[in-house]
Amino acid sequence: MAAREQVESMGSMTAAHLEAAKGPRLLADIGGTNARFAWQCHPSAPIGDALTLPCAAHPTLVDAMGHYLDSVGRPAPSHCAIAIANPVSGDQVRMTNHHWSFSIRALQAHFGFEVLRVLNDFTALALAIPTLMPAELRQVAGGQPAASSAIGLLGPGTGLGVSGLLPDGWGGWVPLQGEGGHVTLSASTAREHAVLQWLQTRYRHPSAERAVCGQGLSDIHGALQELDGVLHRVERDPAQVVAAALARADPRACEAVDLFCGFLGTVAGNLALTLGARGGVYIGGGIVPRLGDAFDRSPFQQRFESRGRFTPYLAAIPVYVIRAELSPALRGASLALALDGV
Repeated sequence: MAAREQVESMGSMTAAHLEAAKGPRLLADIGGTNARFAWQCHPSAPIGDALTLPCAAHPTLVDAMGHYLDSVGRPAPSHCAIAIANPVSGDQVRMTNHHWSFSIRALQAHFGFEVLRVLNDFTALALAIPTLMPAELRQVAGGQPAASSAIGLLGPGTGLGVSGLLPDGWGGWVPLQGEGGHVTLSASTAREHAVLQWLQTRYRHPSAERAVCGQGLSDIHGALQELDGVLHRVERDPAQVVAAALARADPRACEAVDLFCGFLGTVAGNLALTLGARGGVYIGGGIVPRLGDAFDRSPFQQRFESRGRFTPYLAAIPVYVIRAELSPALRGASLALALDGV
């Protein structure tokens, strides 16, 4: 909303509306596996009463939200912001990596929210980047961020989220709303090419998300076994692939993690070039922080920087892994309400 429109909107609000806007708000960060909820007593208050619920344990988002409110012993507030792993366009939301679907208007009516803001989860995470503290970040590549330059954001979890921030020219930021996780993935080695062919046979479109997400990690592990002619294949979920790789207990799990990180580096480097993200590239999601030093030893940095004549350009861009304990997307959801003037 433009500044003038925002002022006019605020001017039309009643005293009751303004008072309600100062009150508590329900915040949510909904992924394909977990739904994270929190409470904020007023717009500038700390975010607390955080609770993570498995999406699979609740038939609908309404059930999960109701469970959270019952758990913290609070009625539905007048304001709510939901960051969700899905494109948000129009009233109907259908999750890409989970079966939940809902009408924004019906959800608002069910809980009696005066204001309900629904936005993409990585758009919310992008909004939160300027609030991140040094202890919530780990730099894994590059130098110093360039002032007033674009910022890139991506992160593998149940899916692959992609967003960023563009400077607005007035000292603020404009978050991106896109679906960059579904771009077509490219290969840099013969082994990567073979894995992408395997993914194309199974899914038709070898998007970045097909390889760079939790299921993608399991699929890469399965592809390597098939490509190598393993007779007695071992099915591993993403956590098991990571655990086996970190323990050096399965050579194909180690290779799967390296391929996963290499693919992530390719996507991150492409994003940095596309945005001119000299302000830094940030990696969110739940997978990379669990890799620890194995991520530093992986092909990620080489794939990120290896762009021929533009290798020095990318080598200078700082890359950070986000390791905040409380999902920063919850902060971004709260900030989205502020952008709407509430």
